[in-house]
Amino acid sequence: MPDTLPPTPDPLHPSLDRLLIVDDNEEIRTQLKWALVKDYEVFVAGDRSTALEVFESQRPAVMTLDLGLPPLPQDVEEGFETLGAVLQKDPATKVIVITGRDEREHALRAVGQGAYDYFCKPIQIEELKVVLRRAYHLSRLEREHRELLRRVAGDSFEGMLGASPQIQEVFAAIRKVATTDAPVLTTGESGSGKELVARAIHRQSARRDGAFVAINCGAIPDTLLESELFGHEKGAFTGAHIQRKGRIETAQGGTLFLDEIGELSPLLQVKLLRFLQEHRIERLGGREEIQIDVRVIAATNTDLKQAMNNGRFREDLYYRLGVVIISVPPLRERQGDISLLAKAMLSRFSVENGNKITGFTAGALRALETHSWPGNIRELENRIRRAVVMAEGSKLTPDDLQLDGGFSPTASLNLREAREALERTLVQRALMRNKGRLTQAAADLGISRPTLYELMEKLGIGKK
Repeated sequence: MPDTLPPTPDPLHPSLDRLLIVDDNEEIRTQLKWALVKDYEVFVAGDRSTALEVFESQRPAVMTLDLGLPPLPQDVEEGFETLGAVLQKDPATKVIVITGRDEREHALRAVGQGAYDYFCKPIQIEELKVVLRRAYHLSRLEREHRELLRRVAGDSFEGMLGASPQIQEVFAAIRKVATTDAPVLTTGESGSGKELVARAIHRQSARRDGAFVAINCGAIPDTLLESELFGHEKGAFTGAHIQRKGRIETAQGGTLFLDEIGELSPLLQVKLLRFLQEHRIERLGGREEIQIDVRVIAATNTDLKQAMNNGRFREDLYYRLGVVIISVPPLRERQGDISLLAKAMLSRFSVENGNKITGFTAGALRALETHSWPGNIRELENRIRRAVVMAEGSKLTPDDLQLDGGFSPTASLNLREAREALERTLVQRALMRNKGRLTQAAADLGISRPTLYELMEKLGIGKK
């Protein structure tokens, strides 16, 4: 049958998406081919072997498949064999199963085995075109997502993404400290990724096969936290009906992550210090000391040195926990990472939701870069996830992100005051991004170093 062989690619339409039509009925193959040839580079096949041969050579992103194929066109097993073989070669292929209206159970079985969708006979071309467009759109989104992941792979590290010098310094510190068992204290604002740093240290360490046990010291009342950390024996207190291991004990051989360590009560600070010194614990109500081998990583978003000055945190505990201190920079100081993270998140959430979002408007990118991000990466992720779900257009706008699109001086400022407020914000952010290095900050702002000096003097910004 001549139409079972791949047609010669059309030189006038070299960029058309490839579509494979698999049907044992020659008349249907021909009708579909001529109905769709203006929109797609169409390939046809009438049996499983030809279909797989064409698929292997052309790798179409989408194909239609009639389950009834020779040698037993009244049966569906040959069609299911074809479906399985195609998806084994490329699981990303969007296979649209063509089925009769009284064969819905076969269609549902096909979807369960990985088909993208099903379409009932008799075939309505306009309806089929809608299904095809949707399939190709999703295929493109998934392809862009995979390409983005490949492109940023060099800027990612143990689940963290970033190309800025600030975050690359963190990656370097993780690699160094992971080879030791030294306690680590990670500091940084809420949502900046301190737990991701702790998990990266664990995965890079010799303890990677052990447990990673996390506990938020600020989320559990003091009356329960001691039992959560150290465990208890049966009858140790009212309601202690059974013996229970604490988080420290369950981390045996692995890593214990103590988040919000600054919220520990003075009593628990003493007990934790004793554990860090002796590597032994006693469960509540117990008399037996238990030897513990764990690596401890703590995190805080508070100033522990100030807490020590105020008598709220023990100095000896601070130095036990902070043998190595890793400071995680806030998102606003990670130059260039905001757009990189936002695009990666958008690609992931778009695929998860199967929608049509393809990017950001220029205003949205500007809003992302100028927002102060008090909630850091967690805030960025939440805003983009919500925007992907709620957006109406094909690109996210500042309104979708619930951002104002740039700086919005308040109504109480006159034009001169608003201009000075904007200048002050831009200069301060440039100085923060470049750690006070004036030459680099001036280049960031697109001005000369003397002009930056004048601006700083006018705005009352120190040269530290």
